[in-house]
Amino acid sequence: QVQLGESGGGLVQPGGSLRLSCAAAGSIFSSEAMGWYRQAPGKQRGLVARIGDGGNTDYADSGKGRFTISRDNDKNTVYLQMNSLKPEDTAVYSCYGRLRAAYYSAYSDYWGQGTQVTVSS
Repeated sequence: QVQLGESGGGLVQPGGSLRLSCAAAGSIFSSEAMGWYRQAPGKQRGLVARIGDGGNTDYADSGKGRFTISRDNDKNTVYLQMNSLKPEDTAVYSCYGRLRAAYYSAYSDYWGQGTQVTVSS
């Protein structure tokens, strides 16, 4: 009943920027938190950034000062603006949402399929 769809990934040169978008499709009542995780080759998936319903944010050290997470509650969409990208940022970026679907009283966790970000010359 709920799906998360990411977009905005691609190939970018070091120092460049990308803006990832993730929209929750389906009957969504509200979202408690949304965020972005990434998994690089040979690495485990880890947090990039997350944002709560009230707008408070949390960033992994790797992205602090370079990444900005934001959300549009009306559209149930979360964004990740990534600036000054580095080769080590290369990974599959997955959208996460803790969402309350319509007709349910509790929040559940949802994951997108992921979008590839490659930082290379």
